[in-house]
Amino acid sequence: MSKSFTIAQLSDPHLSSLDGVSIRDLFNKRMLGYLSWYFNRRLRYRPEILAALVKDIKLQSPDHILVTGDLTHIGLPHEFYQVKKWLDALGAPSAVTVVPGNHDAYIKSKYHEVLSVWDAYLASDPAVKPKNGETDYFPILRVRGRVAFIGLSTAISSPPFFAVGKIGWMQLKALEGMLIEMRTRGLFRVIFLHHPPIPGTVSWAKRLIDHGQFYSILKEHGAELVLHGHAHHSSINEMVSSGVSIPTIGVAAASAISEEKGRVAQYHMYRVASQEGAWSVQLTVREYSHSSKRFVEVGLPVTL
Repeated sequence: MSKSFTIAQLSDPHLSSLDGVSIRDLFNKRMLGYLSWYFNRRLRYRPEILAALVKDIKLQSPDHILVTGDLTHIGLPHEFYQVKKWLDALGAPSAVTVVPGNHDAYIKSKYHEVLSVWDAYLASDPAVKPKNGETDYFPILRVRGRVAFIGLSTAISSPPFFAVGKIGWMQLKALEGMLIEMRTRGLFRVIFLHHPPIPGTVSWAKRLIDHGQFYSILKEHGAELVLHGHAHHSSINEMVSSGVSIPTIGVAAASAISEEKGRVAQYHMYRVASQEGAWSVQLTVREYSHSSKRFVEVGLPVTL
């Protein structure tokens, strides 16, 4: 890699509005989600913070942007169109890649139909054939320079008061092949998904159901970086493959108002470089400052 490659990751922006939603749309689990939005989420996840984040990302000029799910509140079709307009403002589809979260698949009905609204931000590189019979999208595989981005969908509908995720055996099988191929090509492999793959990061009711199968594949074939959202707080963990650490990083919700450490709105910047055949990764955290009403760098860059 002749120069460093920078990646911005944000997650859980919950950017859509439910103003004017028809009561017809709420005769299912979505009623609970609407009430949560009305009394809680619309106050905690603020569009002005998200606007400040977009402005700051543009100033940082990353080479690629990853959005790791929960862009909507209850996955209504009109929310997907709101998100599409926001994504268009965030960046070109070739420079922005999205995976959905559980809120984007709030109920099973018509989920895969409305997901097509984000088609340009979900599409793999043209040379990659669809690997999943359920959708044409996942796993996503995009190669930019010497970085391979592999996006997994963990978005499934779940019963009330649950927010679990699942990758599924078809994606896992495709993931295995992608990891092998990208390693053979000498690329830096970034896996990104919504649900944390490490148990205990979130509660049992919000877990990734098949985290064990996912970890088994990583232990055998490795990866250089795993990124996720869902927990609404920042975290730095690791998985291990053949004695080598795989940094596994979670980011706080992108639009959140909070005074609690690690839960105020953030996004992460990763600087990837290669020197003498070895990869190096540096993480910088940019966090919303309530006093200055903008995003600022917090702490010192962390070498992973």
